[in-house]
Amino acid sequence: MNTLIGAVGYLTADQTRAALLKATAAPSLYNSQPWRFHCTPDAIALYADRSHAVPVADPEHRELVLACGAALLNLRLAIRLLGVQPDVRVLPGHSSPDLLAVVRPVRRRPPTPTDVELAAAIPRRRTNRKPFLPNSVPPSLHGQLRQAAEAERAWLAIPEREQLPKVQALTQQAHEAQISDAKFTAELQHWTGRDSSSPDGVPARSSGPRPEPQDEWVLRDYSSGQAKARVMGKDFEPEPLICVLGSFQDGVLAQLHAGMAMQRVLLAATAAGLSSSFLSQVVEVPSTRKELRSLIGGGLWPQAVLRIGYGSPVPATPRRPLHEVVSGEPVPRA
Repeated sequence: MNTLIGAVGYLTADQTRAALLKATAAPSLYNSQPWRFHCTPDAIALYADRSHAVPVADPEHRELVLACGAALLNLRLAIRLLGVQPDVRVLPGHSSPDLLAVVRPVRRRPPTPTDVELAAAIPRRRTNRKPFLPNSVPPSLHGQLRQAAEAERAWLAIPEREQLPKVQALTQQAHEAQISDAKFTAELQHWTGRDSSSPDGVPARSSGPRPEPQDEWVLRDYSSGQAKARVMGKDFEPEPLICVLGSFQDGVLAQLHAGMAMQRVLLAATAAGLSSSFLSQVVEVPSTRKELRSLIGGGLWPQAVLRIGYGSPVPATPRRPLHEVVSGEPVPRA
């Protein structure tokens, strides 16, 4: 069935479509894209799509909500880029538990330079699972990334050098717990190593090289066993910038804001010429997530762990077509 995307508030139909395309460029666990949108003449509603949940790795749907928060941040920025101010209501309390936000484009307002910079980074942001260059991220950029998190009511903790071995150990511990679970490995294989024609999941070309025993930071094999051994001398960088994105509370509301903060950090990193990927294991396993929380001071709930550095270009992962994730009044597909 063709999906109609009509005008919404101050947005034309074409502008609405452009904004939704940017919204769906958000990152998600295994590129599962667990969101859907419903357009009315005055609003765009964001829903969790639990048919695209990843129940073994993410049984509490924490990362599902983070991904939806990232999509919401993209949608906000895309609307601002069009010179329109969005009125955003999160968890508006309607009858559906899957309704996470309602966005109303309510008035004309020119975008700020930050809006323009971050919106321009949306199509360039990639999850880069390949080795980064050995160059360190300068402290001046640490501050910019922290400010991005703070703008969305979250905090970016950057562990001190002496704390990194503990973060590495927790990541390894979580990884070993997960790969010893047959249900986890089956789910991982289901979502990864996909053919390039698949609209979701991680294609083999986006998987990065095969993990090796000497790697200090444990990275998953997203190729479903198809990855090639890396070229000699192309080990992963010795000192990536490791950041823990944390919220001041926990629960769905905090996770939704954390998803917006995570995406703002990723876009700020992209705008600064940085690459990023995730160390999801340590926050997916409850015991290591608890230890990580203690390590970063106990006042934050860890929601995502980011690996940031200078990387080489990587291809975009595919996206579900809009007619699969958007409902509303019928208009022909483009």
